[in-house]
Parts: sequence; C-alpha cells; structure tokens
Amino acid sequence: MLTGEYPPQPGGVSDYSRLVARELALRGAEVHVWAPGAAGETREDGVTVHRAPGLFTPLGLVGLTRGLERCRRPRRLLLQYVPHAFGLKAMNLPFCAWFAARRQDERWVFFHEVVYPWHRGDPLRRQVLAGTTRLMVRLVAGAADRTFVSIPAWAEHLPAKSRRHTEWRPVPSNLPTEVDPSVVARVREELGTGPLLGHFGTYGAGTSGPLERVLVPLLSAHPRHRVLLLGRGSQSWLEGLARRRPELSPRLLARDSLPPTELAAHLQACELLIQPYPDGVSTRRGTTMASLALGRPLVTHTGHLTEPLWRELGAVELVEGTAPETLARAAERLLSQPEKLAALGARAAEVYRERFSLERTMEVLLNPAPSAEGERP
Repeated sequence: MLTGEYPPQPGGVSDYSRLVARELALRGAEVHVWAPGAAGETREDGVTVHRAPGLFTPLGLVGLTRGLERCRRPRRLLLQYVPHAFGLKAMNLPFCAWFAARRQDERWVFFHEVVYPWHRGDPLRRQVLAGTTRLMVRLVAGAADRTFVSIPAWAEHLPAKSRRHTEWRPVPSNLPTEVDPSVVARVREELGTGPLLGHFGTYGAGTSGPLERVLVPLLSAHPRHRVLLLGRGSQSWLEGLARRRPELSPRLLARDSLPPTELAAHLQACELLIQPYPDGVSTRRGTTMASLALGRPLVTHTGHLTEPLWRELGAVELVEGTAPETLARAAERLLSQPEKLAALGARAAEVYRERFSLERTMEVLLNPAPSAEGERP
C-alpha cells in the first residue's frame, strides 16, 4: 500500500489506510505500507510499515523502488490517491510517472480525491495546479489495472477507458462499530442529563457557519437541549461560539481528539447527529459512516456530490439543499418523534452493514475485478 498519510499522522485517509491494511493482514495477506514520515520500519498489527521523509519526491522514489524490489513477487500496489498528499505542492508528476511505469506490478488505485477544481478567471497559479492534477490523474488511472472511487463524481475526471471499469467503493467507518453498553452508560453519566445533540467533524470553514446557524436556534428554542461537539478542532470552535453566544455556553460540550473507542462511545451517547457538509452528504464522508455504523440517527442535506442512494435507502433524515434553517427544522421534527428517531437509527445500522461496512470493502479487495462495469455499493 502506498499512501500519503498513515498513523500517527492525522486524517481520514490515514485512518482508512490503517483500517484496510490491518484487515487485509488479518485475512492472511502479506501487507507492506509505505508512507512519508521519520525513517524507519515497524511491525504493527501484522502490517510492515515503512516510513521515509520525502518518500514520493524524485529522490525518495529511489529508496521506494529498492524497498519494493525486496518484496517477493507477484506484487500488488494499492495506491491511496490524494494529490496533495504526495508533496511538490500537489503537482507531483514524477511520482505519477513512476507509478505508471511499474509494469512489473499489478496496480490498483483508490481515488479519495482526484483533481483541483478549475474555474474560469482563476489566478494563473490555480489554473496551473488544476491542469497539473488532471494530467496526474490521466497518468495514474491510465496505467492502473483496477480503479476505485469513493464517490461516483470522481469517475468523471478519469480517462474514458478507465471510467468504464471504475468501481464505486464507499469508505467504511474508521471507528469501532460496536461499543460496550457499560462504556456508553459511563459516558452519558459524565456528560449529564438532557437531550444531547451531536456533531462530528473537523470544523472547517465550509461547515462552521452552517453548523452554527443550525445549532443556535435549536438550543435557543429548547432550554434542556445540549450539544456535544466531537472531532479535532471541536474545543476551539466551542470557545468561539461561546464568545459569540455566551448564554448558550453552559450547554456546549466538546471532546477534542478522543481515542477511537472513546469517540465511538461519545457518538453512541448522542440522541441525534447533525451533519452539514459544504458539498452535501456522500459516501466519502467518514463522519457519516461512523454515525451509521453505530446506529445513530442523523440529519443531513444534499449537495452537488450527494449520490441518489441517499434518497432511496432511508438511512438518514435527508434535507434537500444546503439551507441551515431547513436542517434545523428537520432536526426539531425528529426530536419530537422518539419512535421515528429510533427507527431511523435502526435503519442506519442495517444499511451500513449491507452497503458500506469494512466487510464489503474486503469482498472487493480480495476478489478479482468484475468482468462487467463497476459495481454499485
């Protein structure tokens, strides 16, 4: 596995890479992971992890090539593709050319992200970046024996020949999918009484504004409701909201950077998760997958990257469009209907097991490519 990030580096691709590597090793595969980091080799849960600074730079590729040649054949390279993770300011054409030239290996690529967006009138440097990332994709996808995308929209950027056989494979949850009830009970006791709304994310610019416009009216209208903010950056975001709305401060809770089991227990303690996204809910959203896996009711909305299945499966309370006010009203309706809330959580867990779980990912990675066009999840 070649990946631009791997624990202890934070990030969704980092967590995903470790999850998949561990499970492949558990199922009998010999797994080696190459990732940037302090030079060294470690053995972690049956996986051999090779780290080197500047791994994907032209100089680093010399060492990577030597390392791969020490692994016995036949070899399958599984590339976790995120252009900015390979260095050289997301314009690492040498690495893409190197990957395309590895004809002696079977080459599989999972596209987590594909290209830098292009808009007419962008500054020249952005246009250069957009053009270079499109050339990188053509090099990598054109040479790959098998390609996967986390959402169908990414396939539109692949060469036509690759696109016809690209498979849609949603990311599974990076957190434990089961939590000891006694741990959840302990968390609930620590958090105190009252209906608990939750949000799990990284509190970036595209999410923070809409999230505030959903939570403030809900808390203002319901004095007993509280909010639990989970994920990196949650404490800082809480402090900013508390300064703007000091009257809500006593009902704001944050747990920043919890270990996976504790994070899962805190998610499980929430009555309802509220998850706005700048581009809408999609199958690449690990925060949504974590909530579904734990059977948590979730309210979210559509956007330009939302797949049709979200309207079909009934796994989430889905609002059309990105207006925060509509999301707040949907959350309020759900909270007033306990039976519907419970049914939504049960359906979330069922859909996750059937469509999105790690077991579904392993079925794909441990079996030959289908002869027909890419599978639906």
